[in-house]
Amino acid sequence: MRRPRFIDPFQPAQVRRLVREFGSPLLILDCERVRVQFRKLRKALPRVDLHYALKSMPHPAVVQAVIEEGGFLDLATTGEMQLVQRLGIAPDRCIHTHPIKREQDIANALQFGVRLLVADNPDEVRKFSRLSAAAQLLLRVSFRAPGAVCDLSRKFGCDPEDLLPLARLAADLGIGVRGLSFHVGSQTADASKHVEALAACARLMAAARRERLGAFDTLDIGGGFPIEYGQPVQDIGRFCAPLRAAVAKLPRRVRVIAEPGRYIVGPSAIGVASVMGRARREGRWWYYLDDGLYGSYSGQLFDHARYPVEALRDGAERLPSVLAGPTCDSIDVIAENLMLPQLKAGDLVVGRAMGAYTWACASEFNLFPKATVVAVNTRAGDTGSVTPWPL
Repeated sequence: MRRPRFIDPFQPAQVRRLVREFGSPLLILDCERVRVQFRKLRKALPRVDLHYALKSMPHPAVVQAVIEEGGFLDLATTGEMQLVQRLGIAPDRCIHTHPIKREQDIANALQFGVRLLVADNPDEVRKFSRLSAAAQLLLRVSFRAPGAVCDLSRKFGCDPEDLLPLARLAADLGIGVRGLSFHVGSQTADASKHVEALAACARLMAAARRERLGAFDTLDIGGGFPIEYGQPVQDIGRFCAPLRAAVAKLPRRVRVIAEPGRYIVGPSAIGVASVMGRARREGRWWYYLDDGLYGSYSGQLFDHARYPVEALRDGAERLPSVLAGPTCDSIDVIAENLMLPQLKAGDLVVGRAMGAYTWACASEFNLFPKATVVAVNTRAGDTGSVTPWPL
């Protein structure tokens, strides 16, 4: 039987077709690219269980694609847990990694069946003593990474010297500790900080085992694997090479897990906006789109990302241009000093690498609706299946 060929929804003809069918703005999510990204990272880290971080793009089609590839899930809220529960995902494929939780969030996770959760300070550990002996903890350790675009150890994690006292407290309270976790930050240039943190955690885990403070057979190395936003980054195989070597030095009994979000879904989606109108201002064309900083381009504010943008219109002459969002706020400007062909109302503008921390962070300020997410190639081996969301 001839194998079906997947639709490439990023090609201009397909983009135009999907806009005609579903309107604008759109976020086009290609699940085949999700699967490809997952496989690349799994090959780069063969001994690591990959838990997709839902917060980057909490879309059912992404969750299903990851699970079908043999992956796992990283949850951080009751809302994310409820989404996974509605999809019928087994709780033993999930971890809950938010270091600071309401007691109700812990109770909800345990009721669903998630057993592995994270804490990073004495107050948080004590919450578990009041709830259930079923929980198993990963204690999060902070390793600052000033070179990362988003330094995630600034807000969470205990200092390494505080780890053993925290583990002793958990042991005194009868709370099981499975191991440690860390996250050195997002969009790191190389894996040196991952390797440094992994080595430090290996020493701490060995010390904790000597004191019989818990199993200490699990290490969560976080995420932060970089993708391109118009600027080259290391190939994932090369990026992970020193990390693979560091993981290989761990005892075989230690299960290593990671929390990739951006790497899996970032390159797997594009944003499509339409020109609502235009104006000539101070020698430049201003094009007002139906999506902007309060919508899918919110990641430029919250995630420090700059998405490559292009117009789906040919034109030999390129003119100084500005792309602005639809709201009445003057901050809502996507990009300035672009050289674009002259556009008119209805023309389409595409943003690349817009899967992560875009739609997930978007608002409906001014009551402009968020982009419709259209998932394409949702079933492996099925030609061009298309699912709009929310339904």
